[in-house]
Amino acid sequence: MAQLRTPGSGCPWDLQQDFSTIAPYTIEEAYEVADAIDRGDLDDLCDELGDLLLQVVFHARMAEEQGAFAFADVARAISDKMIRRHPHVFAQLDVDGADGVMRNWDAIKKAERAAKGERDTSALAGISAGLPEWQRAVKLQSRAARVGFDWPGPLPVLDKAAEELAELRTEFERGAVADNKARLQEELGDLLFVCANLARHAQVDLGAALRGANLKFEQRFRDMEAQAATAGTALETLGLEAQEALWQQAKARLR
Repeated sequence: MAQLRTPGSGCPWDLQQDFSTIAPYTIEEAYEVADAIDRGDLDDLCDELGDLLLQVVFHARMAEEQGAFAFADVARAISDKMIRRHPHVFAQLDVDGADGVMRNWDAIKKAERAAKGERDTSALAGISAGLPEWQRAVKLQSRAARVGFDWPGPLPVLDKAAEELAELRTEFERGAVADNKARLQEELGDLLFVCANLARHAQVDLGAALRGANLKFEQRFRDMEAQAATAGTALETLGLEAQEALWQQAKARLR
């Protein structure tokens, strides 16, 4: 990476980059790691982890050029952090199982923030605004639950989801979507937030669940296209009823 970033002899594309232009690639590579895990492809996972590691190296090199920090500082900082946040491993602290580990972890993070001069003492402090919103929703709910603000189980959350769905239906029934977009956005947001809470209570990773649903839809839709092509037609030329019939066939075949 140092060679790629050397003016005059390096790569013109790499030399043009900065933190903001590389950040989207970093996010993309993290998702590709998750995709390899979902597919159970360990060979691909090895390759994708390398791509993700390259992103860390890239950012660290740009920081080193500015005299801020280098890759070794990144590695040292995370090593020190893991030791500091695992006193039950490295400092003989007794904890009560995994729940005790998480409570202690949160207490250590809170102390770290205080040491840095951060004044936000909320249980929600430190949750990144840069997370995907579905992931941030789960983290907000999890933090609130740690201080007891939580539903007692998944069934009341299902009831709340039904309530939010009814409110969304009411907004749709008011009239044209274009005239009511603000309320629809609010009510849809409430419904999605409750769905995130439901995933948390079900101990289901919401991102993995949505990726699975996306994959299932893609497989079935492609099967519909293939069925239509086999019949000598294009899917878009068929009416909705005929398309639905192909969908049901794809659904039965790909169970």
